Amino acid sequence: MDQSNIELEVKFYISNLDKLESQLKNLGAKLVQSRTQEYNLRFDTPLGDFALGYRVLRLRQDNAIRLTYKGPGEIKNGVRSRQEIEIIVDDFDQAQTLLEALGYQISMVYEKYRMGYELDGVLVTLDELPYGDFVEIEGPDTEGIKNVSAKLGLKWDARILESYAILFDVLKNNLDISIEKLTFSDFNGILVTPDHLGVSPGDR
Repeated sequence: MDQSNIELEVKFYISNLDKLESQLKNLGAKLVQSRTQEYNLRFDTPLGDFALGYRVLRLRQDNAIRLTYKGPGEIKNGVRSRQEIEIIVDDFDQAQTLLEALGYQISMVYEKYRMGYELDGVLVTLDELPYGDFVEIEGPDTEGIKNVSAKLGLKWDARILESYAILFDVLKNNLDISIEKLTFSDFNGILVTPDHLGVSPGDR
């Protein structure tokens, strides 16, 4: 397998995203993506084969249109590792039509705002989701990810190795709600705490 297609990352729940961004700037981090809204569609077979196999087929619209496949994740040296193959396409609607013509159907709709910084060869993304704020730290190896996490004062033991989709399932179960879409409009008026997600803030 091409090692360039392997994604290594962890994420943290963040109680104060503005403070974390200030820390990044003070450390000399380079802004690589300004705050951008994402709209995501996840696809699956009618029988849910991708979910059952812990795989992802995703179509994303942000500052580009990206079609992504992710293989099953595994924990290696304390970080989440998984195969990721991504291509750029030029028409969101046509890409969706193609996937549906192949027999795939939308299994999840979600959105977030994302901002990206680069620090010491590691990508640090600040994510605002309908159920809370997070930072994802992605790098070529565990050591680099841990070093940047330490520079930002994040508690390594509070790192999250689950996907945003898994956290969504945990939240729905804990709040006993049946929301289907992870969108800001669907979460309007719903108060979500870290306990509802089964996580602890990494910046406290």
